[in-house]
Amino acid sequence: MSKEYHWSFDKVAEKNFSKLGQQVQRRIVRWLDKHIEGYDNPHAWGKALEGDLGTLWRYRIGSYRVIADINDGKFEILVVKVAKRNDVYTNK
Repeated sequence: MSKEYHWSFDKVAEKNFSKLGQQVQRRIVRWLDKHIEGYDNPHAWGKALEGDLGTLWRYRIGSYRVIADINDGKFEILVVKVAKRNDVYTNK
């Protein structure tokens, strides 16, 4: 049984991601492909969030943050938010 993780966007995150510049989009996708796709331990690259967001993980990509939900049972990572570090934790 394969223990390689795969990532994807949820609908809201994908819509917000599409509003970012193409250069930023490429950088984030390249990072996710290199560090998450096919990798067996996505926890190594991120940091667990605390408080209300305690079930989510944060990945730091330059001045941007990717907030993701890691489903270890299905080896899936669902990106729920992508934003600059100042804005990522607000409820915009």
